[in-house]
Amino acid sequence: MTTTLAFPVLLRLIEERSSAFRAVVASAPSLDVQVPTCPEWTLFDLAEHIGDGRRAWAATVAAGPAPAKSAAEGAPAAPREREALTAWLAESTRQLLDALREAGPDGGCWTWWGASQSPRTCGAVARHQLQQLAVHTYDAQITVGAPEPLPADVALDGVEEFLYTCVATPSAWPHKPTAFDFHAAEGHSWRLTVDGDGARSTRIPAPGTTSAAADEGPDAVGVSVRGTASELVLFVYDRIPADSLRIEGDAGLFDLLRAWEPEE
Repeated sequence: MTTTLAFPVLLRLIEERSSAFRAVVASAPSLDVQVPTCPEWTLFDLAEHIGDGRRAWAATVAAGPAPAKSAAEGAPAAPREREALTAWLAESTRQLLDALREAGPDGGCWTWWGASQSPRTCGAVARHQLQQLAVHTYDAQITVGAPEPLPADVALDGVEEFLYTCVATPSAWPHKPTAFDFHAAEGHSWRLTVDGDGARSTRIPAPGTTSAAADEGPDAVGVSVRGTASELVLFVYDRIPADSLRIEGDAGLFDLLRAWEPEE
């Protein structure tokens, strides 16, 4: 199973995760229940965030490399009535997917990430949008007491996408150089190295393989974490605690990583 998804697959999975989110909204006993993993929001607030955010990114993709004007101007507000809300959410996803299809994966696009390992293209935007929808669908599911693991293909791509987009930076790591290893039970592994040159991730051989035995380094690996790809994604997005996974080494390094605010 590859960790990099083709553009048409990304678009299909965005629709699938969006449909799963709408299914929770349609069946939830109340839209006013608090979301445990986003305690400042109700389920309605989360739905509003999903819809407004997808419309905003649709406008951003359509604008190309230039920052888009606010998509909120003149846009319909999220309706409170449940059936209308699910229709509004479906329209939000349609707008995003239409914009992505029109632009294509190599189209230039403004992004909030700059000097990361992810390009500033519509393909990279689609990749990140999928993870946003996947994690927020989990948020919605846990709100109604029915959390499901992220689909394996979504989660495997999600570990790498998070490391490449949300962590990579040329800003100097302010602590002793070290490395973090992430091992997915599905057979994929990554190493995040942090030092004076910043933070960069790379794929590494999975534990137990011949190539892994020949490439144990570096000696400075401070901590490794093992779990399913879904567990790894939910862990890096602070949805599940560290004790949900197998951690070896200095677990406190994750606290330093989360507290780090790079300049770039």
